[in-house]
Amino acid sequence: MTRHRLATRLVLTTVLLATIAVAARADEVGVSSDAILFGQAAALEGPSSALGQRLRHGIAAAFAEINARGGIHGRKLQLISRDDGYDPDRSVAQTLRLIDDDKVFALIGAVGTPTAMATIPVTSARGIPFIAPFSGAEFLRDLELANVVNIRASYGAETETLIEHLTEDRHFTRIGIFYQDDSFGRDGLAGVKSALARRGLELAVEGTFERNTRAVGAAWRTIKRAEPEAIVMVGTYGPSAEFIKLAHRSGAYPTFANISFVGATALANELGPEGAGVVVAQVVPFPWDRSIKLVADYQAAQKAIDPTLTPDFVSLEGYVSGRLAAAALEKLGPNPTRAALLRTINDVGRFDISGSIITVGLRAIETPPKVFLTVIQKDGTFKAVDRL
Repeated sequence: MTRHRLATRLVLTTVLLATIAVAARADEVGVSSDAILFGQAAALEGPSSALGQRLRHGIAAAFAEINARGGIHGRKLQLISRDDGYDPDRSVAQTLRLIDDDKVFALIGAVGTPTAMATIPVTSARGIPFIAPFSGAEFLRDLELANVVNIRASYGAETETLIEHLTEDRHFTRIGIFYQDDSFGRDGLAGVKSALARRGLELAVEGTFERNTRAVGAAWRTIKRAEPEAIVMVGTYGPSAEFIKLAHRSGAYPTFANISFVGATALANELGPEGAGVVVAQVVPFPWDRSIKLVADYQAAQKAIDPTLTPDFVSLEGYVSGRLAAAALEKLGPNPTRAALLRTINDVGRFDISGSIITVGLRAIETPPKVFLTVIQKDGTFKAVDRL
């Protein structure tokens, strides 16, 4: 064999091996030679749309930042978002569309407890990663749900923090609850009751409303008769704002305390000056505090994709989820599979995202994600009661 023919054969062999390697890397659904595809089924339109839209902004900002640096092992991260209107049946349909038609590698940034309850059986049966759902529901923290990756604190942790503040800092004993009448609201209800019971107290009163409505009048009529000193709110920004305004129009000014799912910025925007003094629990750092490197990076990434976007708790949570997915893929190596991604996330359990530590899986039980409180000011800004 001549030297020329040998050299030619070596080149052809190298090309063939490279082609085989690329093909092997691209065998997993949603993974090609140059991209990894993620899907989001969330409320992008309708009465809870600010939640899904802001989560999408944050995830997109994180992916754009990673892609600008060359992606993950040469692949760009891409996101397809589909609207489920915060409706369980629509969420199942859109999740199946993402899996079967769009052929995504993993799901990220889903919004809500009732929607997650409907879609988890689908994703779990197929072993599809379900990363960073925007929900603190206890059932999502069952370690037997091996495909679920939580980054936020549970509603139990949030309600414990709220009740601790209301009873120990404010010395209230008559506490009521206003909650969405579904699995999400009942999860919050259970958390409040447990937190009160640990202090030898019981709920003074409870009132409910239907998901995706602002029909809160009946709940207020029930609750106002008990004259509670404080009301814990487990709902989205629209009905929660409507309830607070209705109470004020009735001449009542109890302390209102919301869990993070409400969408703090959207709630403040809805309330205007009437939001002054409203308490909101948070599960991510203060998104305006640039002394935190994670926040500074988030703000820069968001500005890079759209200079008109402003900092917000929900989009920061989306950014963290996108960065976590990228960090896990980076550790995983050049041949990602769904099973290997989940195994890597759970094995590592502790991720340093711009200097802030995010714990997942068993590590999150040992070192739970933090909860802190904010208070809406008269001008619609937030004061951090206790920063992460």
